[in-house]
Amino acid sequence: MQLYTLASGSAGNCALFTCGGARLLVDAGISCRKITCRLAQAGLQPRDLDGILITHTHADHISGLRVLLRRCPLPVYLSEAAGEDLLRRLPEAADLLRPFRPGETFRVGGMEVRSFSTSHDAPGSVGYRLSDGEETAAVVTDLGYLSDEVRAHLAGRIDLALVEANHDPDWLRAGPYPYPLQERVLGRYGHLSNEACGELAVSLAQAGTSVLLLAHLSRENNSPARAWDTVARMLSGADCPPVTLAVAPADELCGPFTVPARVGREARCG
Repeated sequence: MQLYTLASGSAGNCALFTCGGARLLVDAGISCRKITCRLAQAGLQPRDLDGILITHTHADHISGLRVLLRRCPLPVYLSEAAGEDLLRRLPEAADLLRPFRPGETFRVGGMEVRSFSTSHDAPGSVGYRLSDGEETAAVVTDLGYLSDEVRAHLAGRIDLALVEANHDPDWLRAGPYPYPLQERVLGRYGHLSNEACGELAVSLAQAGTSVLLLAHLSRENNSPARAWDTVARMLSGADCPPVTLAVAPADELCGPFTVPARVGREARCG
């Protein structure tokens, strides 16, 4: 299994997973030109993809989708509610949508994809658990808190996890965001803090995760060093097994991260 991030943050999100002979893009929140360029850096072209998984329909996750589908009509997997919302913006994509109910499992090539609901202020927001039968990965971003459902779907061994570390609450409170936006980010349908990410990271590491990639950092209310240091400190304090801990950069290709990782390597991207 391999993971690349093409972009990660409030301005745009896009990742690439390859395993089981399948190549799946997760979100398309940057321009088609950037997606194409960064796939080329990874030795791929859009036509090499087997599909696109959409977590939700906020612009920083779908802004490049219209042009990408026009140039390369790929199947798009997303929840039913997210699909209804997307069709209001991209009615021309109707034939490409493969909607599912959160909690359902489906296959794309040799990859099994399990979906689960996340607590975010977008219709049908989901995370994903991916497996080729031997190795397992998870995408858990854009959620206000760690619900029982999220915890249940992340139970058991996950080798590689892309998890949200969006903000430092103190930085957010002291930062430039107006009060209503601060409340949205901090709320149960907002974004995961560094500390909440650290809590999730500890549970994943204790269950056997060997690669943790921190994602969706806020430019205004966080920094790669702050997120990494917070999560690393929590992992160390919980006496977790060694893991590869890295931060996905906002606007460049990062990876590949592979499973099994060279455990103990402290990798940073961005």
